[in-house]
Amino acid sequence: MQGDVFKIQQGNVRSLARVISHVENQTPGYDTFLASLDLSYPSVIVGITGPPGAGKSSLINALITLLPATKKIAVVAVDPTSPFNHGALLGDRLRMASHFNSSNVFIRSLATRGALGGLSAKTFEVVHVLQAAQYDYIFIETVGVGQSEIDIASLAHTTVVVWVPESGDDVQMIKSGIVEIADVFVVNKADRDGAAIMAKNITSALHERKPLPWQIPVIKTIATKNEGVAQLIDAIHKHQSYTKTSLSNLQAQQLYNLIQLHKMSGITMDALQQFINQNKQQNIYALALQYLSKQ
Repeated sequence: MQGDVFKIQQGNVRSLARVISHVENQTPGYDTFLASLDLSYPSVIVGITGPPGAGKSSLINALITLLPATKKIAVVAVDPTSPFNHGALLGDRLRMASHFNSSNVFIRSLATRGALGGLSAKTFEVVHVLQAAQYDYIFIETVGVGQSEIDIASLAHTTVVVWVPESGDDVQMIKSGIVEIADVFVVNKADRDGAAIMAKNITSALHERKPLPWQIPVIKTIATKNEGVAQLIDAIHKHQSYTKTSLSNLQAQQLYNLIQLHKMSGITMDALQQFINQNKQQNIYALALQYLSKQ
């Protein structure tokens, strides 16, 4: 894998796809490979999140269209895994078909494999491989699970929360935990009835919160027509300039997540069930202490 670093920096897509597969499948030596990556390249890492049907894929498609053709752009699209057959549709390549054959655009779908929070457990590592491959923009599209979809805030430099006019009223907006992670709000499909009201409700909800140094913009877009997308790109760039001074906080959160992930490595539901069956103890807190003492 070490020999692939130079190749992926030179734009070798096959090497990049192979390295990502090694990382996903935890091929022996993958962790040493990750530790050797140069992550100093100033990639713009943008998370696109929001409820299903909000048009996240269409919005990313429009962003790619309007960004300079000379820029290297990667898309990591996370799709949910079926709890029954453990498969995933991985259909984002179809939704972004117009850019699939572009030499400067790399699209990779990842299955959640049961992970919560809207991301695959391997999304962090894959994004950092793309950063080491010197992609200028890395877009992460989450699965669209709603209020629990907050992991993206610990990975993306800028988190864009996408709504549509039918997403709900302002009361639900304030209650939704996903609102707390937004750096930019987008009301997509703004040609539909209720778009102006939706944008007004979001703005009102923001005014009721404690003032922050970064004034969160609310942008109306029609992704299928590329309308409002230029304003979104401008807002992303402005936020990137603002957030450069707080990257250490983001790195601390990422380090916390990685350590937590490695601590949980090897712990499966089957192993826990077997442990419960072997220990006739009904108190799960006592069981937890007993299990941790053996780790």
